[in-house]
Amino acid sequence: MVSDAKMHSFEEVANHNQIKDCWLIISGKVYDVTPFMDDHPGGGEVLLSATGKDGTNDFEDIGHSDEAREMMEKYYIGEIDSKTVPTKRTYIPPQETPYNPNAKASEFVIKLLQFLVPLFILGLAVTVRHYTKKD
Repeated sequence: MVSDAKMHSFEEVANHNQIKDCWLIISGKVYDVTPFMDDHPGGGEVLLSATGKDGTNDFEDIGHSDEAREMMEKYYIGEIDSKTVPTKRTYIPPQETPYNPNAKASEFVIKLLQFLVPLFILGLAVTVRHYTKKD
């Protein structure tokens, strides 16, 4: 650790929680991973899910390679001020697309149509066959 590293408060880091502005806390260090969002093998959503908290466990659970750990150095922007990290924090999800209550209804309609349309076609085929059949 560099002694003159910039100190960042937890709240400051937590506010950088969007696809175009994403900071992470890993092992007491702060990383601005915004330029890496499109290139992350797991996708940018994985990085967004680690915002607003200490992402050390998430990072370690994946088992990143030595190359990945070395790559992190270019995104390093400072240290987290441990005095500002809350002992318990309510998770605030990353700011992405808002919830659409109509999405569930449209999913239901699509599934219903996927069931009913083939039945209708089958019924139509049987009816046409019945009326066009020669005795």
